[in-house]
Amino acid sequence: MIAAVVLLISGLVLLTLGADRFVVAAARISHRLGVSTVLIGALVVGLGTSAPELLVSVLAAGRGEVDLAIGNVIGSNAANMTLVLGASALVAPIVSTVHTIRREGITMLVSLVGISVLLWNLELVRWEAALLAVAMLPALALLIMWSRSDSGTPLADMIPGDGKWRGPLRHEIAVGLGTLALTLIGAELLVRGASRLAEHAGISSAFVGLVIVSVGTSLPELATAIAAARRGETDLVLGNIIGSNLFNTLAVGGLAGLVGPGVVAVGFRNALGFMLFVGVLAGIFVVTGARVERWQGTVLLATFLGFVAIAL
Repeated sequence: MIAAVVLLISGLVLLTLGADRFVVAAARISHRLGVSTVLIGALVVGLGTSAPELLVSVLAAGRGEVDLAIGNVIGSNAANMTLVLGASALVAPIVSTVHTIRREGITMLVSLVGISVLLWNLELVRWEAALLAVAMLPALALLIMWSRSDSGTPLADMIPGDGKWRGPLRHEIAVGLGTLALTLIGAELLVRGASRLAEHAGISSAFVGLVIVSVGTSLPELATAIAAARRGETDLVLGNIIGSNLFNTLAVGGLAGLVGPGVVAVGFRNALGFMLFVGVLAGIFVVTGARVERWQGTVLLATFLGFVAIAL
């Protein structure tokens, strides 16, 4: 029991530290190689913060832990729309533009509905997983296209010093490879610790995936969103959440299903319904005045506690 907790905590720490520094390294390398800011914003930052979910879910699926893998996807999506958005709104009201809400927000909701429909029979087979993975390509193309047409602060500006960094490229490449390895090790430790904890404590692997692991893998999104809110770049908070949820749902869910398809617990129907509910609730809050006020952030955080209760 103690060993399982140590593995889980160690995995969370390594995963969070490694993923955070990996995103910075990837952005700096991309800048030095002349990659456009748009691509850095859409790929490196928006999708880079979802690297923990990808690694954990794929590793769990490979070990036959389908509940843990899919639970991480659903739980991370719910945590992003409640815990991450709610905590960010407490730092500063989240203001967005109408076109962002209509475009990216609707695209995200469509993906959430899609995975819910596929999982409603409590099974994810390979052709369904392939459908999710392939759907990521047009979704990514839309994100890049919309990013090119938008004005304002690019998402890559959220990374401290990325545009001003002039250090040795080989050093940052080494750091990037090292932190990627650190992230992989953290993900493996997290999966092993979560599996042992579920086994020894009599907790379902579905609960571990939906709550414990999903919150841990959502820490990069939480840190990035709070940093953006503190800098007053609140429109980027929604961009980070929407991009992360799209990647979680389509790429992570799809790849995990391809690696380890299978049956999930009956309780996942409640979790799917809750994920859709908080998606609509967060959408209503954003649409109302095109902003999320602090009191609404408090409601979202309280709703997250309700999600934990449902997962139990």
